[in-house]
Amino acid sequence: MNLGQSIRSGVKWLIIGNTGQRVLEFAFGVVLARLLVPADFGLIVTVQVFTGFIGMLTTGGMGQSLIRAKSVTDDDFNTVFTMQLGLGLLVYLGFFLIAPWFAEFFGNPVYQDLLRVSTLTFVMRPFNYMHSSWLNRKMDFKTRTLVSVTAGIVTGVSSIIMAWYGMGVWSLVLSGLLGGLLSNILLGRATPLKLRLNLNRDIIRRHGAYGSKIIANDILGHIRREGVKLLISKLAGPSFLGLFNKADSLHRLPYWSLGQPVAQPLFRAMAKVQDDLDKTKYMYYRAVTLLMVYVLPFYIGLPWIAEPFVNVVYGPKWEAAGKPLAIMALSGLFYIIARPCNAVLMAQNRLGLQMIAQVAILAFTLIACLVGLQWGLEGVSWGFLLSQVFAAIWLYALVLGIIPSRLNDLIQAMRPGLLLNGLLLASLAATNHYSGALSTDAPALYMLLMIVVGGLCYGVAFLFLPISGLESEVNRWSGLITAGLGRAFKKTV
Repeated sequence: MNLGQSIRSGVKWLIIGNTGQRVLEFAFGVVLARLLVPADFGLIVTVQVFTGFIGMLTTGGMGQSLIRAKSVTDDDFNTVFTMQLGLGLLVYLGFFLIAPWFAEFFGNPVYQDLLRVSTLTFVMRPFNYMHSSWLNRKMDFKTRTLVSVTAGIVTGVSSIIMAWYGMGVWSLVLSGLLGGLLSNILLGRATPLKLRLNLNRDIIRRHGAYGSKIIANDILGHIRREGVKLLISKLAGPSFLGLFNKADSLHRLPYWSLGQPVAQPLFRAMAKVQDDLDKTKYMYYRAVTLLMVYVLPFYIGLPWIAEPFVNVVYGPKWEAAGKPLAIMALSGLFYIIARPCNAVLMAQNRLGLQMIAQVAILAFTLIACLVGLQWGLEGVSWGFLLSQVFAAIWLYALVLGIIPSRLNDLIQAMRPGLLLNGLLLASLAATNHYSGALSTDAPALYMLLMIVVGGLCYGVAFLFLPISGLESEVNRWSGLITAGLGRAFKKTV
């Protein structure tokens, strides 16, 4: 299997896994949203945001170094595992000791036990990281997908059972630990790695230099994504945070499901050809083109149906999350430009530049959302959107300084997707013009109508309009559709 086939196969399995996992999370989340209250979700999000800042230190960034390295041995994996396990134990001890202070700071005694129990994951993570890194190096994303979906099902089912029996926020914590334990067991059986304690200074130095930059960027990126939630939790309380987090997680769902799976194979492929900037350039712009075609349509449609969707699916107590969801959905275009930039910067070992960008984006995000807090949930959402525009501009400017490229290359890469999504936007605007009253009178029917009309218009335009740059994708889908119809016809006769 050549590099292009490996990328496509990896993306396919990661999309299957991510989509399956997100569908499961969404389905379980709907049930949990009706069994629990926003404050329960706000409590667990506060803990996750806080632990996430420190928790990234336990990886040391060395998992990515193992994936990027041209060659590794069992000693590499065992040394990195030993470091991560030691750090994980130290971090858990630290959280156990500061739990009373944490509960006092947020003015809620339940945080003490939540922090002490939920941070047990730090002892479990090193096993997951090593086996996952091994599979990533082999680009065996099929195995990862099967494990993650299985663990996701167990986590979701157990959380619903616990919530049904009135365990509240503990249903979210304990089910996560159960899913993590099962994931470790399955990954351990799926790889030949026999992890043992081992420390090799040369290996630590080799992976530590790259890993330290990775972890610094990961921490800054995590603070940029989640820091605003910690700010909201302190200034506005868990209920406000629960509503914001619902809108935030829902607006990320299309990219998590369809766009994020591109990142890992793309990074591994760019790392393999890191000395060939022309190939790196092609991979970056091709990724942008395909993300525009396959991911952006969801972000074009989401603002139209956000409010009726929240009301119908989650119920009246979540109604306030609808407008923020519509606003944050406008970030989709900027994710498509910015996220592949990170793969370029990581593969080219330009992590210092990436770190500076993360600091600037973090400062902009916190200031914008803090200012927006004066206007409630909608104000914070507009601040978040502005931060994504800023991030896309800065990161793409860095890419322009690395690969032989110019702004017109980005415009050309986006052109097929912009044409298709422009037609989609027009069809949705026309449908809304003639059926907009349904959004309040019959919101479920309105959503169905918008999805069906938009989906049909987009599908027809994709398959039948002669759009330059999409010939191979159209031919692939036409072949799949023809083969599927042929099989269906044979069954009928």
